[in-house]
Amino acid sequence: MIQDASRLTQDLTLEGDVAIVGTGAGGGMAAEVLSQAGLRVVLIEEGALRSARDFHMLEREAYPDLYQESAARKTADKGITILQGRTVGGSTTVNWATSLRTPAQTLAYWRDRFGLRDYTEAQLAPWFERVESRLHITPWSEPPNENNAILRRGAAALGIQTSVIPRNVKGCQNLGYCGMGCPTNAKQSMLVTTIPQALRRGAVLVSRARAERLIFRNGRAHELIVRALLPDGITPGPHNVTVRARHFVLSAGAIGTPALLLRSGAADPYRSIGRRTFLHPTAVSTAIFRDPVRADSGAPQSVYSDHFVDGVPFNGPIGYKLEVPPMHPVLMATALVGFGAEHAAFMARASHAQAVIALMRDGFHEQSAGGTVRLKSDGTPLLDYPISSYVWEGLRRSLVTMAQIQFAAGALSVLPLHESARPFTTFAEARAAIAALPMEIVRMRVMSAHVMGGCSMGEDEKTSVTDGRGGLRNVENVSVFDGSVFPTSLAANPQLSIYAMTARNAVALASRLRAS
Repeated sequence: MIQDASRLTQDLTLEGDVAIVGTGAGGGMAAEVLSQAGLRVVLIEEGALRSARDFHMLEREAYPDLYQESAARKTADKGITILQGRTVGGSTTVNWATSLRTPAQTLAYWRDRFGLRDYTEAQLAPWFERVESRLHITPWSEPPNENNAILRRGAAALGIQTSVIPRNVKGCQNLGYCGMGCPTNAKQSMLVTTIPQALRRGAVLVSRARAERLIFRNGRAHELIVRALLPDGITPGPHNVTVRARHFVLSAGAIGTPALLLRSGAADPYRSIGRRTFLHPTAVSTAIFRDPVRADSGAPQSVYSDHFVDGVPFNGPIGYKLEVPPMHPVLMATALVGFGAEHAAFMARASHAQAVIALMRDGFHEQSAGGTVRLKSDGTPLLDYPISSYVWEGLRRSLVTMAQIQFAAGALSVLPLHESARPFTTFAEARAAIAALPMEIVRMRVMSAHVMGGCSMGEDEKTSVTDGRGGLRNVENVSVFDGSVFPTSLAANPQLSIYAMTARNAVALASRLRAS
């Protein structure tokens, strides 16, 4: 039931009722639902199969082994660094466990702008409840670590409301190394929940296998051609896997799924595939405190604020969500600005460092149209994401907001992650300096861990790649179950939305397949 394609000695052919490309939030949830319905499922995963015994809480192992491009995937202009999983379980294996429902105002916008009438809070509530129960998603009940407590304290001092983050964990030991794979299996990722259940029901999993292209004939996908990778998990090997199925589910993520369709020459009369890809472009503000923070220990994310998103009109300045990232040495050192003695001085105080991040709500304004996935000469994907002046303005405002919160919480100094910035010791100094910072790619650190869109769903075939149930237009037997179907960003961390929407759409698909 489990095949490591790097060990193949000859080509392989597999058959099933459903072939699923990708094992993250969408693919993992779909595998459980479809196998539960008695359908034969074949799972294809580009990354390797790892387990708790492989997770040693070491960045030097985790990033090259569990992430796309060693946690250094970037947009075409190098302006945004993208953290994205590449292992069985996808990003659910390495994310920070934040599990938030799709905001009501996002759903309302989708209904009004894209005709997605079935996407209401009431209609989605049973599906959110179902997956929250399945994955043990509850508000974090332990006291926040100091990294998150600083956000809460500083915001409270300024009258800014914060909330507790629900997390998909069970028996969590509060270690703080979620981004390197959970060594205790407490995080209820697809790796330890839905995929094992699907395997117990007869699903087949092929890892280290890159889905190259779908073969289309007469409006249907007939087979999937998969390239076995060498043991390094990157280099194509000499053997292919051919997967034949009645139905194909694409869950390779909002970069991987559009790229697969582009490689396959999928019908795209309005050139929509890969367009309107969103990232929640993220600014980072670091600070030094008198007492130790130890931002590498404890639940990575447990406090957030929607103060600058809730009620902010879509036609006004861009809204942003405030959260806190963990600060492990390699992640901190590579994201940090400055060189030589300046860089070393900050790292010497790493145990006293804290960070806040601001996630831009992109995709709701005409000046925030997102990016486009295209193919490089070797067929691998590349995301163009030009940062508009509208988004830059939001990033600048967020740096001021975060600095104000950090000083209100008692920061000795604040350093926005911008190459022209330096540590500021008062809010007045920081505010004046941030107003003058040149907002330019590379000079300003912009991050992302949320990739959405590129196969957006909607009522109008001229502007959408998929319908409201994830069905690929112009093809009878292909569905897209991942974050690429979102027609905008979410203004919330996407994993729970992918779980719930996939569960709903996979149940409907299972019913259709069993009846046919």
